[in-house]
Amino acid sequence: MTKDHSTLFDHPEGYGAITRAFHWLMAALFAWQFLSAILHAVDRDLPVARFFWSWHSSVGFLLLVTVVLRGLWALANLGNRPVYAVSLLGTAARLGHLILYLLMLAIPTLAVVRAYGSGRGLSVFGIEVFAGSGERIPALMAPANAAHGLLGWTLLVLVAGHIVMALAHAYLWREDTLTRMVRGRPAPVGRIG
Repeated sequence: MTKDHSTLFDHPEGYGAITRAFHWLMAALFAWQFLSAILHAVDRDLPVARFFWSWHSSVGFLLLVTVVLRGLWALANLGNRPVYAVSLLGTAARLGHLILYLLMLAIPTLAVVRAYGSGRGLSVFGIEVFAGSGERIPALMAPANAAHGLLGWTLLVLVAGHIVMALAHAYLWREDTLTRMVRGRPAPVGRIG
């Protein structure tokens, strides 16, 4: 199978299996992260809140790795991907996706830098990423202390907007935008099922 005919790669009519797998894996991981943050904010002493929060750093690091891989995959497929409409809405979608990607990179990166600056080190799913030095570096902790939570809540609002717009494209405007990320290609015209 060539790249042009493979269902793995993106194409002008939709997204390939790898792009879709990254998208839905990240959606599930973000749902976990947002749930853990909401529960932690409501009552951090609840057992369910402690359970979800105990995995917050590991899931956040996994998201960082996944967003980097997804970004590299998107760059490799850039010339084959569906294009945005040349309109105000298309420009807004392009800008919205860029902001989402920047936040998806910045938020966990700030947390990793904070972990390093705290001197505690970082373990992800029980695997040591880097050892703790035992020495605090306040200048590395300050950016995450100031912005990690605020940017995280901002990302939640943008993700909610992303979902609303995907549903509006599908059900209000009857466009194939959501279908491209679910099935990969729009259903052929005249085909039943």
